[in-house]
Amino acid sequence: MKTETTGSDSSAHRHAPLWLVIAAFAAVYLIWGSTYLGIRYAVQTIPPLLMAGARHLTAGLFLYAFARARAAAPSRIQWRDAAVAGTLMLVIGNGGVSWAEQRIPSATTALLVALVPLWMVVLDWLRPGGKRPRALVGTGLAVGFSGVALLARGHGEHHGAAYGWSIVILMAASIGWACGSLFNRSARKPASPFLGVAMQMIAGGAILLALGTCQGEFRQFSFAQVAAVSFGSWLYLTIAGSLIGYTAYIWLLHVSTPARVATYAYVNPLIAVLLGCTLGRETFSHELLVAGALIICAVILIVRGGAKPAAKKVLQPSAQSSVVSVPK
Repeated sequence: MKTETTGSDSSAHRHAPLWLVIAAFAAVYLIWGSTYLGIRYAVQTIPPLLMAGARHLTAGLFLYAFARARAAAPSRIQWRDAAVAGTLMLVIGNGGVSWAEQRIPSATTALLVALVPLWMVVLDWLRPGGKRPRALVGTGLAVGFSGVALLARGHGEHHGAAYGWSIVILMAASIGWACGSLFNRSARKPASPFLGVAMQMIAGGAILLALGTCQGEFRQFSFAQVAAVSFGSWLYLTIAGSLIGYTAYIWLLHVSTPARVATYAYVNPLIAVLLGCTLGRETFSHELLVAGALIICAVILIVRGGAKPAAKKVLQPSAQSSVVSVPK
């Protein structure tokens, strides 16, 4: 059975025009960094699970039609593994982010989601036969958890039990995304990376819609009540976030190095905080500044301080994940 490889070996580093590489990095930095504010606007008048499910299912079907015309049909085992990855990364990961952003500002959300590399290191360490992280990575873990603790305290109007539970959901979402990324290391995938991610979006989107139905979101939903800004944000998340941003990310993995592509992990939160505190008019507090600095430093330490083979593996499964921020 043919499986997909998303590594960046020398043969994959094809020559590409510099302007196109710069444009692709700009797309990953700016588009993915802006999706957190987009989610906040989208869930204002669209139920979160319904919004996320419709977004991923729509993008997945379009991408599947494009990729399937150029690749063989996936097997049942590949669909099974795609459903597992889609559940972990899109249902728990992106679905959790969409739900939490009903109560948590987009800037805070982006900083907490930025800790996915932290959870991947912890989970990879705890698994049977896992590697103990280097001292630099251990320092990054301690710094990152300090930032989380500071954000979890809340500030201004963002505090109380509802805010605390939303922080817990965001942590679970980040862990779900990390688990899905680790699962993707051994998952059965088609040769086409675009077909693989389309399958995950279709499976995850369908499950999100089913969960939204069970939660009664369809009964709460009415097209007449959807604000223009929410519908526009949903379109932006579907087209720009899932299709354009992810396509640019996949392409960069083939024409650039993993270390360069990994820079999105600490650029996206900065973009998200900037947009959230300007366009989104979210409060830029002292706590947010300090926690943001701690978390960004933690991500840099973890990404740069890991063993070279491990760092490469961490990036590879990301190529099989949705944009979205991540959870994007």
